[in-house]
Amino acid sequence: MQTFGWPEALFILRSAGWTLALTAIAFFIGGALGGVLAIMRLSRSKWLSRFASGYILVIQSIPVLMVLFMSYYGLSALGIELPPFLAASASLSIYVSAYLAEIWRGSIESVPRQQWEASSSLALTTAQQYRYIILPQAVRISLPPTVGFLVQLVKNTSIVQVVGFVDLMRAGMLVNNATYQAFQIFTLVGAIYFAICFPLSRLSRHLEKVMNASRSH
Repeated sequence: MQTFGWPEALFILRSAGWTLALTAIAFFIGGALGGVLAIMRLSRSKWLSRFASGYILVIQSIPVLMVLFMSYYGLSALGIELPPFLAASASLSIYVSAYLAEIWRGSIESVPRQQWEASSSLALTTAQQYRYIILPQAVRISLPPTVGFLVQLVKNTSIVQVVGFVDLMRAGMLVNNATYQAFQIFTLVGAIYFAICFPLSRLSRHLEKVMNASRSH
């Protein structure tokens, strides 16, 4: 039986890099899709709005673990084999897209109606209204909840270990299976999660205070 030492600790630390990589990929791909869904949700086209609403409702109504199982095991049953990292990235991106779409839709709708009316009086097209007037204000409003959601995403990446992807949590479990020193191992795993999530949580709270202060003036 191995003992828990520097080689095992370094293995866990390197695996934290995969957790961060997975988080970044899911956030940017899911964010791109979520932005499109948010605009569709606010579209004057009933079909686009209903499609976006239905997609968001379905994804938010099922556990992200179910999406992961469908991506990895479900597609495998249909003859489509996805590597664990690709299945994990796709599943988390789908999850992210639904939640960010709602966060950003709410942020866009929080922009005062007078801003829409003023931009319309300047004969701007809808695309120009979004680009120059609405989105810059909506981005500022959305920053605190978006960063807060990013914290949840980092923690939710731990589920991908069920398909064999070696992230931070999976690395801790593998080392524990070899050394049986759970306290030291998972204390380190927890400390790494804390080191990633705590600064993001503080940033989210700081941004929320800044946004609230700017609105009050």
